[in-house]
Amino acid sequence: MGQPRHAPEDPDWWRTAVIYQVYVRSFADGDGDGTGDLAGVRSRLPYLAGLGVDALWFSPWYPSPMKDGGYDVADYRAIDPAFGTLAEAEKLIAEARELGIRTIVDIVPNHVSDQHPWFRAARAAGPGSAERELFHFRRGRGTDGELPPNDWPSQFAGSTAPVWTRLPDGDWYLHLFTPEQPDLNWAHPAVRQEHEDVLRFWFERGVAGVRIDSAALLAKDPDLPDLATRPRPHPFVDRDELHAVYRSWRRVADEYGGVFVGEVWLPDPERFARYLRPDELHTAFNFAFLSCPWDAARLRAAIDTTLAEHAPVGAPATWVLCNHDVTRTVTRYGREDTAFDFATKAFGTPADLALGTRRARAAALLSLALPGAVYLYQGEELGLPEADVPADRVQDPMYFRSGGAAPGRDGCRIPLPWAEDMPYAGFGAHEEPWLPQPADWPSYAVDRQERDPDSMLTLYRRAIALRPMFGDGPLSWLPAPDGVLAFSRAGGALCVVNLAPTPAVLPPHSRSLLTSGPLDEAGRLPPDTAAWLRA
Repeated sequence: MGQPRHAPEDPDWWRTAVIYQVYVRSFADGDGDGTGDLAGVRSRLPYLAGLGVDALWFSPWYPSPMKDGGYDVADYRAIDPAFGTLAEAEKLIAEARELGIRTIVDIVPNHVSDQHPWFRAARAAGPGSAERELFHFRRGRGTDGELPPNDWPSQFAGSTAPVWTRLPDGDWYLHLFTPEQPDLNWAHPAVRQEHEDVLRFWFERGVAGVRIDSAALLAKDPDLPDLATRPRPHPFVDRDELHAVYRSWRRVADEYGGVFVGEVWLPDPERFARYLRPDELHTAFNFAFLSCPWDAARLRAAIDTTLAEHAPVGAPATWVLCNHDVTRTVTRYGREDTAFDFATKAFGTPADLALGTRRARAAALLSLALPGAVYLYQGEELGLPEADVPADRVQDPMYFRSGGAAPGRDGCRIPLPWAEDMPYAGFGAHEEPWLPQPADWPSYAVDRQERDPDSMLTLYRRAIALRPMFGDGPLSWLPAPDGVLAFSRAGGALCVVNLAPTPAVLPPHSRSLLTSGPLDEAGRLPPDTAAWLRA
């Protein structure tokens, strides 16, 4: 049995960590070919250490045809050649750890690429073969099997595309996402064993944790019933047999001191909390907070609900404002509708970026003051807005599977700007980036913001450095006017966020530690501004 390469100094580091999401393809281009890579990440490790983050979560870096941004994995035990090599990944994990930064990898268990050896073998083996039992192959309905086996909808928002594809031999196979992402059959013991082996493979290489993609979708009703019949429980979301899978995974993680964070989109708080029982996942993403509008009452309710969900199982909450799938915070908070919902994401939605930036700065202090862990998506610390991608450069399958109705997710995946006066804003030296950078991208560059004491980057660095003062204790709400959120933490620090249209008087305090913007002439907190205070 393998042993962890690094014995963690603090086994509970993940409970209060600031975790930075690296979308490798868009982070930094080390070889100048227009695609971000591990060499680029390694060159920017000092920047990440200076930002003060505790861990890096890497979106899938495995070999992939990139039909869905790397979430169509062809080999879980290698690195895509566009990004580097396995040896380079091992160096990156070790170098980051020397700087006090742990690594979290992304596992995609619901499906694989249609180029994965298992699926290639299944296609070749034909109907009724053992190879096809690893997936969901079925004969079709209709007089000649010409109709899909059931009516399940695609998991891509706005998509009316089918989730079944028929092969020339007459069999259909299930793919909740693109046809290039066939779903695995989690009732098959070989599927379970393979994933436990993959977990050990990466824990052996020194990773500290695993993020689990689409964590509530793995198990399917073996009868694959139509949704129109309204079966209960749901035939492919949050099925009870999933918990046995995660209990077995937890035993693997515990061998190495590893941690899990699940992507669990569920509206039922009680069902959500089941994934966080002490012998299952350590944490799960808090999507209620991410999708909440800029509204004091709604945000407070989301915070209270989240903390209440986690309390019975003793798990820490996770707070996230943005990721590689959702509209950038600056843009979202500058719109009339400040909530996030895939179904309402549309082309040409106007945004007041100055207003959105003020709110995003305040939201940064709010999220970093809450009890639990915080996930920071690359570029949020620069205040990047959502970018408009020309139709002929769009790559996201969400756009194509919606027939062009949904703009997709490329706008939050634009390569980062590092240097104001360098080609392609310092992302890479030679080739144009894989997604085009807007003309104003250099104005957000890291080197420019490092010289500006009032920049978003400076705010994030200061906030992350001060964050330990909040401690790991509970949150207590303080009396506050309508539209104002105010709370204290056990560490003796206060957080006040003004979402009202008028300035707010600050509660009694001994000194101001950090504000997201200047106070007014009377020392009051302006609208869309946050303050950290010492009680």
